[in-house]
Amino acid sequence: MTPTHFETADAPQVAGEDRAPLVERGFLVAFAVVTSLFFMWAIANNFNDILIKQFQKALELTRMESGLIQTAFYFGYFTFALPAGWFIARRGYKAGIIAGLGLYAVGALLFWPAAGVREFGFFLIALYVIAAGLAFLETAANPLIAAMGREESAAQRLTLAQSFNGLGGVVAPFLGGALIFSGIDHSAADLAAMTPEQIDSYRATEALAVRLPYLALAGVVLTLAAIVALTRFPAIAEEEGSGPAVGGLRAALRSPRLRAAILAQFFYVGAQVTVWSYFINFAQDLTGIGEKLAAQWLGFSLFLFMVGRFAGAGLMRFARAPLLLTAYGLIAAVLCGISMVAGGMVAVVALGLTSLFMSIMFPTIFTLGLAGLGQSKRMASSLIVMSIIGGAIFPPLTGLLADRLQSLSLAMIVPLVCFLVVAHFGRRVSLDTSREVA
Repeated sequence: MTPTHFETADAPQVAGEDRAPLVERGFLVAFAVVTSLFFMWAIANNFNDILIKQFQKALELTRMESGLIQTAFYFGYFTFALPAGWFIARRGYKAGIIAGLGLYAVGALLFWPAAGVREFGFFLIALYVIAAGLAFLETAANPLIAAMGREESAAQRLTLAQSFNGLGGVVAPFLGGALIFSGIDHSAADLAAMTPEQIDSYRATEALAVRLPYLALAGVVLTLAAIVALTRFPAIAEEEGSGPAVGGLRAALRSPRLRAAILAQFFYVGAQVTVWSYFINFAQDLTGIGEKLAAQWLGFSLFLFMVGRFAGAGLMRFARAPLLLTAYGLIAAVLCGISMVAGGMVAVVALGLTSLFMSIMFPTIFTLGLAGLGQSKRMASSLIVMSIIGGAIFPPLTGLLADRLQSLSLAMIVPLVCFLVVAHFGRRVSLDTSREVA
């Protein structure tokens, strides 16, 4: 992509400047409710990392085939992002959130019949429906949080809210690993020694293990929908009058920065989903540990992700967001390189540490892409959410590469390249902002 001059947008505040409250007083209750959504969609996203390993056992899938879990999931984001934007443009953020939670609950409930018939396609449909709901939630929640205060502090505010997405990411592997994994992982030799009836019973038990966790998830989501319905959301200036949705889409696409942000987010989400999807397999391959312990290690990695988001929100008081994004992208790429060439725990730790530096990427790219767009933000938000399709493309590509090379370590070249694209975006925004200040 040829670098172009990005539209003017103020960077986050730095130390010494006059500070307004991070969240306007009238938005505090709504901010808390909307922030809880970030936690809930992290649970759905990170349960997928458990499902990839679980369905390899329960449904006898290859690594490439299990990567289709993320393809179905993020394709749901892609196909529903624009409809979500149009819906929200007409009905408002609150209606969009309630619709999203409803779809989320329906998808979770579909796991019950899917586990009974043990059809991978049925599970993929359920995941697609969940992701459709999350497309509504992300399209509404991200710009809504960004609008709850001054634009100058939008990246800091969204990073803070996204920190609770990180908290959900920490909880999900421990919770999913405890509730879904049986701890029984038969080798090829073990399976060869079993009768067909024993194998079928084993796979049936593993498939049914997902039922209750997803039923409970649906109940929590429906409760949250009721809370949102009862919460009074203050009026947002962007919701007061709007032009046609198609016009807003065209206006948004005129922004070079938005177009660059869409590309950067595509590669970032691809990298994030790839690393987390195969982390359990990666840790088992390089150290020989069991699936439950590997899931806990993933949980520790996601704890670093959460810490990074809280720390990132603080760092943005002193460092400009584009510069931080550039540095984090380069460090994450180096860590992926180490995971490719090192062995044992060194490689696992290096890959796990990428979560710390992925922490600020999504909200920072998001807010930098939306800066200065005014009423076009709702449709611009949809476009950035559509870029999450990267999470559908890169995991199966990585799985295919790992199968062909017979090395998951070498396949980490895929997220390495993705992180370099993110670093390039941060550098271009930083250079452009410097020219504007000069």
